[in-house]
Amino acid sequence: MLKLYGGARSRASIVHWYLEELEIPYEFVKLDMQAGEHLKPEYLAINPFGKVPAIVDGDFQLWESGAILLYLADKYSKTPLSPEERSVFSQWVLFANATLSPGIFGEENREREMPRLLTPLDEIFSRQSFLHGNEFTIADVAVGSVLNYIPMILKLDLSAYPAVLNYMKQLSKRPAFQRSIGSMA
Repeated sequence: MLKLYGGARSRASIVHWYLEELEIPYEFVKLDMQAGEHLKPEYLAINPFGKVPAIVDGDFQLWESGAILLYLADKYSKTPLSPEERSVFSQWVLFANATLSPGIFGEENREREMPRLLTPLDEIFSRQSFLHGNEFTIADVAVGSVLNYIPMILKLDLSAYPAVLNYMKQLSKRPAFQRSIGSMA
């Protein structure tokens, strides 16, 4: 059985959400980060950097939330992905981790970056329900998790982005979201 390693209030909740959406069996191994369980040799054999999340799927080990999401989509998605779809989903996962998250949560850049990032997203969500049209995908897990962390962590005023707020609300009502990220709020 697939194992997801994570800690309380960590990026493992993003992978947790996607596993719930996929409805595949898995075990969540909660590491006590305060006690340093992520720095013990057993876990360092899975992720030598001692960061979470990581997964073990049979003999296969992988760390970094974005890489894990893409692996899970490739292996467990109900519909096979074309190279073009995989590329688009990779684009959104990388955007969430490398652009959106630092732009929102990096205080030094937030004032400049937030409008540059949220204005185009607001325009997208004013035209369609999800990042891939009207179909919920891995892209929504990646981007939606970052957006839904904003009110949990920063309490920023997002009223200038009504379509983004509607999108966040729509995602937060998903049962899989409630069983994962929503249980942290």
